[in-house]
Amino acid sequence: MQNILITGVAGFIGSNLADRLLKNGGYRVVGIDNLSYGVKEQIPGGVDFKQVDIRSNDLHQHFKDIDYVFHFAAKNSISDCQKDPSETADINIRGTINIFEAARKYPIKKIIYAESSAIYEGSEIFPTPESDEHPRSFYSISKYATKYFADAYYRFYGIQSTALRYFNVYGPRQDYRRSIPPLFSAIIINLLKGTSPHIYGDGSKRRDFIYIDDINDFHLQCMENAETTGKVFNLGSGINYSVNEIYDIIKGLLNTEIQPIYLDDLPGEAFENLADISQAIKMGWSPSTDIRTGMLESINYIRDEIESKRI
Repeated sequence: MQNILITGVAGFIGSNLADRLLKNGGYRVVGIDNLSYGVKEQIPGGVDFKQVDIRSNDLHQHFKDIDYVFHFAAKNSISDCQKDPSETADINIRGTINIFEAARKYPIKKIIYAESSAIYEGSEIFPTPESDEHPRSFYSISKYATKYFADAYYRFYGIQSTALRYFNVYGPRQDYRRSIPPLFSAIIINLLKGTSPHIYGDGSKRRDFIYIDDINDFHLQCMENAETTGKVFNLGSGINYSVNEIYDIIKGLLNTEIQPIYLDDLPGEAFENLADISQAIKMGWSPSTDIRTGMLESINYIRDEIESKRI
């Protein structure tokens, strides 16, 4: 039995990973979340849930007997981070440092933590390799800083880690409750309700979308494959689509002719992202969910949420 601790367990990626681990069997899952962004109802049954802020020293006691830590808790809305750089640094940098401090007190095998593809927001190389780092926004800078702290904790204290740079992850449980919801959720919710979704900018921005199940496949590899330790990995599909292309695909799957409303662009966002996933592929991983299959899963989940009056 492996003991796994997940921060941000009430969020999109954290709750999906917890569900996957519990269904696979052989894992005890401790879940950490302060519920400022996450939703308690999303936490799978069987998770030993602790409502704790990652910046609190109360976190440390829950690391006892833990084998692996998945650290997802963060302030991760770029627009929200642009409005409050101080809180962004406090949560994303100081909170991550506290995770590593807990691992100093209670030795673990490895921390697998989330960086972000936003680190490449100034890149002009597509597909973008892990080495082409150009953080610009407060969010991306806060996530980039964690890399140097992780390196230092290994250098001075021997704490092993793997950094994951997610591109645009989508699927069931995606956080549609944000002030500005993720693209997929926002479009699907509005179209299912018969209203026009908002698109920021002219819809020409291009994004690399990756389905949550494919992400979780690599999460398991991070525990099982020692070669992932001490490295940084891009996790995307290696294919990108414009916002307008995504809208047209969803509109077609829902058989609707509703048109979007275009609004002024959001500050701090890159025009394009596209992952070079060759390093992850070398570990034996590859994404297997095509965009339409993943969209249908997302549509079915959100439709059920609407019918159950949770949205």
